[in-house]
Amino acid sequence: MSFKEQVKVAFQFMRGNPKSRPSKPVKVETLNAARLQKAKRPAITWLGHSALLLEMDGKTVLIDPMLGNAPSPFPIIGGKRFSKQLPIDIEQLPTIDAVIISHDHYDHLDYGSIMKLKDKVKKFFVPLGVGPHLLRWGVDSQKIAEGDWWDEFDYEGMTLACTPARHFSGRSLTDRNATLWCSWVIQGHDMSVFFSGDSGYGPHFSEIGGKYGPFDLTLMECGQYDDRWEAIHMMPEQTVRAHLDVRGKTMIPIHWGAFTLALHSWTDPVERAVKEAARLGASIATPRIGETVYLDAEDYPVSAWWTRDG
Repeated sequence: MSFKEQVKVAFQFMRGNPKSRPSKPVKVETLNAARLQKAKRPAITWLGHSALLLEMDGKTVLIDPMLGNAPSPFPIIGGKRFSKQLPIDIEQLPTIDAVIISHDHYDHLDYGSIMKLKDKVKKFFVPLGVGPHLLRWGVDSQKIAEGDWWDEFDYEGMTLACTPARHFSGRSLTDRNATLWCSWVIQGHDMSVFFSGDSGYGPHFSEIGGKYGPFDLTLMECGQYDDRWEAIHMMPEQTVRAHLDVRGKTMIPIHWGAFTLALHSWTDPVERAVKEAARLGASIATPRIGETVYLDAEDYPVSAWWTRDG
């Protein structure tokens, strides 16, 4: 955006949108730690925003585990989480086989969460340049694997592929685009999942679908958008199109429902995505935060829970 447009947006953020947050705290499902220890069926649990817990092939994988209260270097002034609690506390989590990071923005790579997680994680998979963040925070270098776009990792029988996205990176005023951003392909023995990370819409989705699709489930960015930064965040209708481009069977919209990082109303992302999916005949699931979705189930949750939490 031009400087003039940036100033305009800043004033709009200060003025705010009364519908950008729910009028009461969002209710979350409690994730049972004992069940995680005994998990056998492939499953995904949305922890809010883009944080997810994937259980596949006997492995426990955390994706973009931002489990702090505010996506900001200064939590006291950052937008607070919509819910009063998380589905599960980090201390309750079992040993984590892998943590997958899409990029270094504060709403995806959270210092406090990593500090609490690092000693129970076997391996971190991150895009190029993100490893040094983890090293500074005390993560053993032997536990970090960095990937460029199209790099693949064979991790204990699972295939993890670092794939393109259309975004940017940076955690301060001086490190803009100093590290890479990406999406991820996660392939198990019988199931395949695509995680979009943060991305504007583009031809890379079709390229990924052509090389790695179809996917049993896609976890697609759907929120924190605006026409003025459409190049780096998809509009909800584009999210559904991207899901179809990668040849996904069912989509869960993420990157919404936890924080206010844009000017739209807090339910706008999911409502528009559900409407567009119906128009295009695409399968979409809408689990509540903390609600476990079993990938081999015949039916996925589709309730409009946000209409009751608003």
